[in-house]
Amino acid sequence: MKEVNKRNKALLGIYHAPAAHWVGDAFHVRSLFTYNNHGRYLNPFLLLDRAGPTKFEASDKIRGVGSHPHRGFETVTLVYEGEVAHRDSTGEGGTIGAGDVQWMTAARGILHEEMLSESFSQKGGVLDMVQLWVNLPAEKKMDSPRYQQIIATDIPQFSVVEGGLMRIIAGQYPPNLFDDSIENREQEPQYYQGPANTATPVDLWDLILQKGVKAEIFLPENRYVGIVVLKGEVRCNGQVFKETDLAILEREGNKTTLEAINESSILILSGEIIDEPVVGHGPFVMNTREEIKQASLDFMSGKFGEL
Repeated sequence: MKEVNKRNKALLGIYHAPAAHWVGDAFHVRSLFTYNNHGRYLNPFLLLDRAGPTKFEASDKIRGVGSHPHRGFETVTLVYEGEVAHRDSTGEGGTIGAGDVQWMTAARGILHEEMLSESFSQKGGVLDMVQLWVNLPAEKKMDSPRYQQIIATDIPQFSVVEGGLMRIIAGQYPPNLFDDSIENREQEPQYYQGPANTATPVDLWDLILQKGVKAEIFLPENRYVGIVVLKGEVRCNGQVFKETDLAILEREGNKTTLEAINESSILILSGEIIDEPVVGHGPFVMNTREEIKQASLDFMSGKFGEL
């Protein structure tokens, strides 16, 4: 069997999370990146909010974020612990719990609310989740909204190394490394395809490494790659990064090695660049200021529907 030409991606930088702030009364959030800072390398991802872990006492009060609009992008919510209930102006909705993912395409406009579920609120417990914003290309920003609820059992998972479990939410693993510039091999590897239906090519992978485990991870060529430590402490390219740190790897190369200093939960993300202007204001992300103004007018005139 002939060897694959493997090349390490260099480390662009490690970025520490800012102080936490509350979104509504349920989500204690640290914004690890936005499209206005180092998130520009992770195009088409616009923003990553890390919410929790936050302990809530049992209560009859339902906490969360009430009705609010979005236009021009997608929101992706990954729940690791707790339960979040969603409903929107298209009539879609549901509750996602530990291991589940919600992929909402706002596109031309949607109203939705995100609350702690009634059962979780009454029992109390820990909420631990991530929300990503993913840009849409101009040609899709005014498409119809849609909603995908992905339950944990629909997400393929496999052992990437002994003591290392990978889940593929979107994209495929390993990525398409084996193009014509690399010599053919006698046997292609097994591929795992994520269930998320994405507007443009993106990879979104969960990785859990036990303490002391070292894993070689294949990565897509010609893309920056974000590595977020959700829990634990990880070594990459000789550097150590800790909980809520974001490491960004350079575009050149097709692999990296991650070593868990202690048990670690890691989120890996990358995507095909949308090479268009990004103009955002609050819950709207479009290509021009005029489109932002129109989004505000459409929202105020009731064109986003109602809950």
